[in-house]
Amino acid sequence: MRKTRYILRLFIFLLMGSAYAQTITLNKEQILTFEEYLGYVKQYHPIIKQANIVLSTGEANLLKARGGFDPKIEVDYDRKKFKGTEYYDQLNATFKIPTWYGIEFKGNFEENTGDFLNPNLTVPEGGLYSAGISFSLAQGFLINDRMAMLKKATFFKNQTIADRNILVNDLLLEASEAYFEWLEATNEQRIHERFLSNARVRFDGIRQSVIAGEKAAIDSIEAKIQISDRELNYEAALLKRRKATLKLSNYLWLNDVPIEVQEQITPAIPRKELFIARLRMDDLLATSAMVVSHPKLQSLGYKIKGLTIDRSLKRNKLLPKIDLQYNFLSSNYDAINSFNTSNYKANLNISLPLFLRKERGDLKLANLKLKDANFERNSTQLEIQNKIDAVNAEITSLSKQNILINSMVKNYSTLVKAEERKFFLGESYLFLINSREKSLIDTELKENKLIIKELTAHARLVHATGTMLPETM
Repeated sequence: MRKTRYILRLFIFLLMGSAYAQTITLNKEQILTFEEYLGYVKQYHPIIKQANIVLSTGEANLLKARGGFDPKIEVDYDRKKFKGTEYYDQLNATFKIPTWYGIEFKGNFEENTGDFLNPNLTVPEGGLYSAGISFSLAQGFLINDRMAMLKKATFFKNQTIADRNILVNDLLLEASEAYFEWLEATNEQRIHERFLSNARVRFDGIRQSVIAGEKAAIDSIEAKIQISDRELNYEAALLKRRKATLKLSNYLWLNDVPIEVQEQITPAIPRKELFIARLRMDDLLATSAMVVSHPKLQSLGYKIKGLTIDRSLKRNKLLPKIDLQYNFLSSNYDAINSFNTSNYKANLNISLPLFLRKERGDLKLANLKLKDANFERNSTQLEIQNKIDAVNAEITSLSKQNILINSMVKNYSTLVKAEERKFFLGESYLFLINSREKSLIDTELKENKLIIKELTAHARLVHATGTMLPETM
């Protein structure tokens, strides 16, 4: 009888080993690694392309602002002729070169004829040439609308780079969480599949023992109930994995075409060393350098610089407006020495509002916007630092929890194997095996969740620091 039991137990363990080997073989299907997955997301996801459009917007604004310093040609032609009489024929052509600090160089050609021409428009035959300069002495000298627009456009371009990094960083975190959710569901399915296989093997062994008269029939019923329970859990795990797979597919695109991950594709646990090497936690995370370089703070910094320029412009508007023009005149443009101080045309324009209520109001609004942006930056910096500290603490705790849960899984596995040996020796009950195995299943599922939590925490730490995930990932 003992020999029969020994052969039966050996047969059962061989079957269980065979089932486990099939599971391993199934796991070696087509694998989509975390690194490959993020590579697809970075290269093809529409939000990545949308982020590049944001960057292009900043470059277009900078180009537009530089256009304020483009040379300009102006031609003004006016003629009146009535009943055979030419009242006037006026031509005024100007070439302007704007420069920094509100200074503008100007060359002009003027030719006016007619019977009823305004006397001050009379010019020598062949036209009158002029070369001169115009500039502002108070308002608009150190800063003006053209200068402010170019400076703000430069800051805006840098801000769009930071905003692009924020969009990409957020997308990569969401994509990473979707992958880890898929990995958790896949591992959970594998756990339930393995224990379902064990329950079926155990049921076959118990049924043979019942037929041989070595076990009570009630044991086969209990083993059958256990199979049904495992099948129920397995179906729930299948549904969870299917939903996680569909969620993952939201982040996979190829040439503007969405990709749906097939059932035979499986995930793989990424190496935590990739995150750790990227973060350089031993040096940078201990300082505030990584916080300062966060794209959100960089974006706010460039926003503050732009508001500072805007405030300087509004402050400059409080000064009186004093515009001066001076032009050398000559009827012969070939002779440079013909342009001298004896022939000139000058203009002086001065204006100043008496109460400056509009200008003072604009300055006050600019100061309030700047103060609000500074408050936002300080608040954001503190929030980022606290978030990094919190995630670091979470990673430390999860690392310890994973060590403990791994030890628990090993101990529960030992208990289950021992209880199975006792059962087939007739020294235990199927209820005890099922009870211990349920504890083992719960512990393995908990271990799976803790592993995923730690991986997710590492990804959130990369996101919290604002650093881009490495190109190798």
